[in-house]
Amino acid sequence: MKIKVGFGFDVHQLKDNHPFVMGGVNLEHHKGAFGHSDADVLLHAICDALLGAANLRDIGFHFQNTDPRWKGISSVILLQESVKLLAEKGWEIGNIDAMICLEAPKINPYISRMQRNIAEAIGISVDDISIKATTNETMGFIGRQEGVVAYAVCLIQRT
Repeated sequence: MKIKVGFGFDVHQLKDNHPFVMGGVNLEHHKGAFGHSDADVLLHAICDALLGAANLRDIGFHFQNTDPRWKGISSVILLQESVKLLAEKGWEIGNIDAMICLEAPKINPYISRMQRNIAEAIGISVDDISIKATTNETMGFIGRQEGVVAYAVCLIQRT
């Protein structure tokens, strides 16, 4: 069986009084991630990991931030479209492991909902999706709550 590993990274600015969507979940916080789509940093990192593993370039190649079709779109749709691209090339997802780095809000209360959203969107088991979170110990742009970062790795295999 042929398997491949992919890595994804994404970063977005945080802005006051802006919605904060992560893993398809609306987080309760006074700041939110800003971007062309819904700025779901977690799903963007996962998309990049999946696309990269299949040698299908990156999220910006497929869903350009200059294209009005993607303006304000739910990143769940971008994730589903990325998975379709993998399936067209004969790949299926083995597992996803992701890390979110931000100072606030605390992510732990939202993780199980994020896992369920991702699993439902791409058709894999919740047990195959790991989401973790950490702070930046108040250092840098993350520590000053100016931005949020997510990293993801995935395993894909031939169907």
